[in-house]
Amino acid sequence: MRGDMLSDELMRRVLDWEARERDPELLGELRALLAPGHEDELFDAFYRYLSFGTAGIRGVMGVGTNRMNVHVVAQAMQGFADWVNANAEPGKRPRVALCRDTRNNSERFERVAAEVFAANGIEVLMYPRVEPVPTLSFAIPRLGCSAGVMVTSSHNPRQYNGCKVFASDGCQISGEVAEEVATAIGRIDVLDGSRRLPFEDCLAQGLVSWIDDSVLDDFLACVHALHVPGSIDPARPPRVVYTPLNGTGLELVRRSLASIGVSDVSVVPEQVEPDGDFTTCPYPNPEFREALELALSLADELHPDLVVATDPDADRLGSAVLHDGRYVLLTGDEVGILLMDWMARTRAEAGDDLSRKVAVSSIVSSDMLDDVAREHGFQLRRTLTGFKNIGGQIAVLERQGGAERWLMGYEESYGYLPGPYVRDKDGVTALTLLVEMAGWYAKRGLDLVEAMDVLYERHGFHLNRTLNLQYPGAEGATLMASKMRALREGAPRDIAGRGVTRTVDYLHPQPLPQLGGPGDDRSQTLPASDVLEWRLDDGCKVMVRPSGTEPKLKCYLFGIAGSRDESTRALDELEAATRQLLGA
Repeated sequence: MRGDMLSDELMRRVLDWEARERDPELLGELRALLAPGHEDELFDAFYRYLSFGTAGIRGVMGVGTNRMNVHVVAQAMQGFADWVNANAEPGKRPRVALCRDTRNNSERFERVAAEVFAANGIEVLMYPRVEPVPTLSFAIPRLGCSAGVMVTSSHNPRQYNGCKVFASDGCQISGEVAEEVATAIGRIDVLDGSRRLPFEDCLAQGLVSWIDDSVLDDFLACVHALHVPGSIDPARPPRVVYTPLNGTGLELVRRSLASIGVSDVSVVPEQVEPDGDFTTCPYPNPEFREALELALSLADELHPDLVVATDPDADRLGSAVLHDGRYVLLTGDEVGILLMDWMARTRAEAGDDLSRKVAVSSIVSSDMLDDVAREHGFQLRRTLTGFKNIGGQIAVLERQGGAERWLMGYEESYGYLPGPYVRDKDGVTALTLLVEMAGWYAKRGLDLVEAMDVLYERHGFHLNRTLNLQYPGAEGATLMASKMRALREGAPRDIAGRGVTRTVDYLHPQPLPQLGGPGDDRSQTLPASDVLEWRLDDGCKVMVRPSGTEPKLKCYLFGIAGSRDESTRALDELEAATRQLLGA
């Protein structure tokens, strides 16, 4: 129980909130928490202020300083508005672009953001309806915006919402900027410190305007520019079952697939319309089979070639392939490796010099990508997790000679960035290319499972597994920190009977891992990050880090062997040893 942790200071904060709360819904929720028997919930709602980081803010919706509500959103947006104005180009009025997904309160939070920015003299551009993350990342530089905000918590459970914050290049803000914004937020009273102008007044005064659909047309034109002519047999294009998981992807996915000649797209009827409760899928994360169950059931009736899913803000992509009469789910790494290999092959066939191309992935993604890079001769860079780091490499390329060097970026958590016109995960483009790639392989007599098996036979079976160990609440954060500290103080000498040949602690400066490419690309250093890596004597690997967006430790297991069975057995052994190491 945490009721005994309701200190005088915390209770003063709670009672001050009650005295100043004017929203009837939030006031009623707070008074319910003040009733006997709800001490734990009250403590969790107020024991801290919801933290602002490189992904913006994200949390469970409700009343309190540690919850997502109109007051916390207004406070965060006021701090961000202060930062935008402080860093605006002299003599030029700044503007921001806003977008939202289908979650509960997303429209309300988006309007609060617009009210704050407008009241602070910042021009606001908004999409008139829900749209995916990549369309916001695309619009920010296209419309000359200083920044952007996406109201979403991506793939989190339905209780969550958040505000993802972008810089002027369409990439998520960097660590240094996030620290500056967080400092600005800390100076603002959560209930009364923000400036707001009623939304209807903002519209009437021209302070808020709608983003024209031509921006979406331009985005789709960029997607289509990646199309490889002749990939798909017009007499037998791939048949697809798709689910937007009650989110934002439907409009653009349909249009994009139609542009490459794929019109046989069946959408899961229960998951077509926006539904912030995610009634049919409480955890709308396409990383997990549970999120695809309705799509797979429809596929059993219709027998398409592919099942594809995007999460609520359409930045992640999940997929399954019809293989030997059943649907086989592809992992995030498998889709990333297939796309990377296919894009390299088709670019080379089109006459591109692959030695100039740069691919980017994260340090927790498959080592098999190293072999793919060596085979094709493109440069591979590894960043920390998060597309603020992967997408940030496009800006680096612009400084090093041009974004046209970009081949693709991906990380194992089902996020892909095929085109440099976006600087964040792009489920719309990735889905389009995945379907096109399936058509390309079908013309050669292979499905995508068989195509992946060819790569496994060539490069070895690099199978990966991720453990998500949950540590909710205040005690969870403390417990995760203590476990990471214990791992550093008592680093294992062996894991699952395999000797540790190298330990990497990313809290200490590390050169950005790079394979191939010119020497002048090798000057980057990874920012300090709470990640531990153990390389083992048989080529296997284990990595552990706290999640940046959810209360859990993420453990990445890498099994490398000559066959699928041997690699799976290695993963089983690594999982048992890792759970024992963490006391889980």
